[in-house]
Amino acid sequence: MPPAAPDFFSDALRREIIRSEQQRMRALAIILAVLLAGTLVVANFFPGYSARMFQRDVPGWVPLLGVAPFLLYELGSLTFLRFRAMRDLDFPRVGRFANALIETSLPAAVIISLSHYMDPLLVFSFWPPLLYFIFILLSTLRLDFWLSVWTGSVAALQQIVLVLWLVPLEPWGNIPQETLLFHFSRTLVLFACGLVAGFVATSLRAQFEKSVRAVAARDRVTNLFGQHVSPAVVDRLLATRTDPPSEMRPVCVLFLDIRGFTAMTRRRSAEETVALLNAFFAEMIEVVDRNNGIINKFLGDGFMAVFGAPLEDPAAARNALAAARAMIDTVGRWNDTHPGWALKVGIGVHLGEAVTGTVGSPQRKEYTVIGDTVNLAARLEQLTKEVGAQLLISQSVHDSTPCDGAVDLGPVEIRGYEEGVRVWRMA
Repeated sequence: MPPAAPDFFSDALRREIIRSEQQRMRALAIILAVLLAGTLVVANFFPGYSARMFQRDVPGWVPLLGVAPFLLYELGSLTFLRFRAMRDLDFPRVGRFANALIETSLPAAVIISLSHYMDPLLVFSFWPPLLYFIFILLSTLRLDFWLSVWTGSVAALQQIVLVLWLVPLEPWGNIPQETLLFHFSRTLVLFACGLVAGFVATSLRAQFEKSVRAVAARDRVTNLFGQHVSPAVVDRLLATRTDPPSEMRPVCVLFLDIRGFTAMTRRRSAEETVALLNAFFAEMIEVVDRNNGIINKFLGDGFMAVFGAPLEDPAAARNALAAARAMIDTVGRWNDTHPGWALKVGIGVHLGEAVTGTVGSPQRKEYTVIGDTVNLAARLEQLTKEVGAQLLISQSVHDSTPCDGAVDLGPVEIRGYEEGVRVWRMA
């Protein structure tokens, strides 16, 4: 099947990006809340630990200064995004880049705050610089290669700028932690992580688009051929990746009707009637599926099945006749197990050329079979009432496949045909 309209994919992708952004923001808000709570506890309830870690006393409110603004920003951004999502509005791309810049600046704010209470060289060996990796990792949920690269670039640039600002470096010194190469290597790692995150985001996006295309293709088959298309036929249609062509082709059409069903419904409730039809048709559909046909239309208490379309089937007549016989056997078993709902059916089968293709509007299309072949199959089904038969087939079906037990009824007058039509009754 061809891909659906681009608008469908762009809309589905837009919705997925918004959903993924919300998931990313929730995860980040939880991380920031845990980080804030942990640092507040340490700063206010473990003064001995703080005294050993820092060069001078750290006020208990310092974590609020470094982390709380970013937590409030994240919660506000999440609320704003939910507001837009409820109104089916997009998150502007420029805004997403600005958001990534602000979020990724949290480690820088923490590093600057701690540098007032700790040797800057130790700060870069402590946990704050590692926060950059959390933002780069979560950037994959943005499903955008360039946003992940942007996040890694911001982290790398901020890290090296802070090093140059806060740490007294000696380019060719003997202490590794005080050399530019030592810190620049970390900058390269952060940038490389942004690239890797970008490729992961691209892969996630591609997998999502592939899933959407697969679902859209399967839905397209279902919309064209109805819900009762066998899984095997659906898979073959999906494999062709093309719309069924509008063409004249040989098909075998089968009509089935439940005799006297309208009178039966007068004695039953609507719920019972619908339950009966659903249960009965479920068995009939299984028979059609098993014989490589499709249910093209349901007609109240009957249906029209097609063999040889939309996929070519040289054995269409044989499969249709096998399905008709299996339906009669199934009706017999049904009557044995449902004595209160004993049914009689009439089936007509005809093989011939017919016009096949999709008809309808851009909003709703349906695969259909049109022509004299369909009309004659319907007339044969109606003729079963007059001749007291369960199954009638045309001469073309009789000529195309072995029909053991067939009884020649000779040329029969059929409404709409000037000359008699040769009909065979199957025992």
